[in-house]
Amino acid sequence: MSNDSSARNLAKVLRDELNHYSRGEKLPSNRALVNRFGVSPVTVSRALAVLTAEGLVVTRPGAGAYRAEPTALERRTIDTSWQQVALTADDQRGVVDASGLSTNLAVPPPGVISFNGGFVHRSLQPERPLATALAAAARRPGAWERPPLEGLTALRTWFARELGGGLTAAEVLISGGGQAALTTALRALAPPGSAVLVESPTYPGALAAARAAGLRPVPVPVDEDGVRLDLLRDVFAATGAKVFYAQPLFQNPTGAVLAPDRRREIIEVVHAAGAFLLEDDWARHLGHGGPVPPPLVADDPYGAVVHVGSLTKVTSPNLRIAALVARGPVRERLRATQVVDSFFVPRPLQEATLDLVGAPAWPRHLRALAAGLRERRDAMAAALHRDIPDLAPARLPVGGHYLWLRLPEGTDETTVVSAAWRAGVAVSAGRAYFAAEAPAPYLRLAFADTAGAEEIGEGVHRLATAYAEAG
Repeated sequence: MSNDSSARNLAKVLRDELNHYSRGEKLPSNRALVNRFGVSPVTVSRALAVLTAEGLVVTRPGAGAYRAEPTALERRTIDTSWQQVALTADDQRGVVDASGLSTNLAVPPPGVISFNGGFVHRSLQPERPLATALAAAARRPGAWERPPLEGLTALRTWFARELGGGLTAAEVLISGGGQAALTTALRALAPPGSAVLVESPTYPGALAAARAAGLRPVPVPVDEDGVRLDLLRDVFAATGAKVFYAQPLFQNPTGAVLAPDRRREIIEVVHAAGAFLLEDDWARHLGHGGPVPPPLVADDPYGAVVHVGSLTKVTSPNLRIAALVARGPVRERLRATQVVDSFFVPRPLQEATLDLVGAPAWPRHLRALAAGLRERRDAMAAALHRDIPDLAPARLPVGGHYLWLRLPEGTDETTVVSAAWRAGVAVSAGRAYFAAEAPAPYLRLAFADTAGAEEIGEGVHRLATAYAEAG
């Protein structure tokens, strides 16, 4: 177990025990805590630092740690009932609902196996190359100077070269992660109150960003080969929408890849509607070992595709670097919107990203990641066939993080998710992935944020127990 996780666990124990101490009472010495819990002095120091940052503990050099005295704010009760009125508007467009995201972003407590995470496990992250790149970037002359608003030219050039299709650095904006890029694009491309077309099911973060921008998500069903283009035409005609949000590669949550015969046609459909196709290419480097088709933006003859590509999912949740790519006047609108939202992405992070993707360790990391994801996918599928055969998928994704499982008709997916949590495994209910009523109950299981086959097997075993209990 890492020092960080040990420190978090110890901080939780000490937090629970603080009520046994009076305000200002001294806590046991560091040595006593080391002996009692069998941890290192570093772990004790980090745990106390966590509690100090939370305002629960104060440390006095040479004297030890003490339970904090109550602050002036704690001594009085504040009546905030007026805020219920102030926050209630006649027009509810733009109200932010992060519930579909917060659950999957939260770090599960110790002992709970995470089948609901959206990032790769620490063992799959390029930790050493990242650390080397960050250290080098921080020391580079000029690294702390203000960067260009569009992003470093060298990094924009790298993204353009990776995408192909004759793209240049002038058509690339560096953004602070994929979610930030999506939010910028949705705000820039569609006026509040208008419809935005989305795949059904789709990524809950896109639904949340659209609704927060005052947009109305309208679903377009997908099948195993991607979005249904016959239905897409109909929905464009019915709504007059000017934006269609799609994930052509390893779609979240279904894992679908847009079929070759639909690639050119989807651009034609969008262009005929006088609309933009917002291509979320979050999983470009998350294939499980086979060939990966180029992004739609590389085959776009009209400038209809606005592309979002992120490096976060393939590296670490903390490397918030993405590319927002567009051709024509829309690029300037995207740039202006991003400047208003966030000014620019910190230069040291951009410099470190350049070092990372240019290092010999980068292609090795991508190969190791593909193998690790494939092994975890196969381990989860095998465990489902063994323990819950009626939920095992007939077709496995060839990239991405997830398995999308349809539950039997009439199953209450919320009951299954709650039972799974009590059994010690976190899974995602399918309802959050639909812009309107869900056609059936589903679960999404993430295999990327796991330590490996053994943990996956245990997690599926716990899920099987919960599934039987809920049924």
